[in-house]
Amino acid sequence: MEQTKYTKVFAALDGQKTQRAVAEKAYLIAAQNNAELRFGHVIDTVPAEASAIDYSQVCKEMKEKIENDLADVFEAARNDNNIPDVSLIVVAGVVTETMDHALIEPYDPDLVICGARGLSNLKYAFVGSVSTHLIRTQKCDVLVVKDQSIEGKVRKPEA
Repeated sequence: MEQTKYTKVFAALDGQKTQRAVAEKAYLIAAQNNAELRFGHVIDTVPAEASAIDYSQVCKEMKEKIENDLADVFEAARNDNNIPDVSLIVVAGVVTETMDHALIEPYDPDLVICGARGLSNLKYAFVGSVSTHLIRTQKCDVLVVKDQSIEGKVRKPEA
């Protein structure tokens, strides 16, 4: 059986505890496949719809925070000759709609990687799950990463 070759990998970052695991897995898979790598994060606007929040500033600050939190992963990926392009995009909106239409569709990846947050059944019933949404709606492969990563140990992928 021939292994699937990925050329564009999209990693959905959620700011939660699985974010590092997702970033590390995305880096490793992109490097093993000589694939482009895009990281994306959506700031949920639903809880603050009626407020006058400057989302452009919030997005800028969140992008800086993610760059700092995952600096070792981004540096490794950007310095890896097997990855032709690495980018990070942070936008604001309704999470699933914005993730689909502003981040994933325009990039047209052949692999989407996201984290499993482990919502309780009650929370899941009310708020749903981004990972479940992505599994059901994306036309490409979707990998859901649990927080059992190589956390804090970014390593060069083996050839």
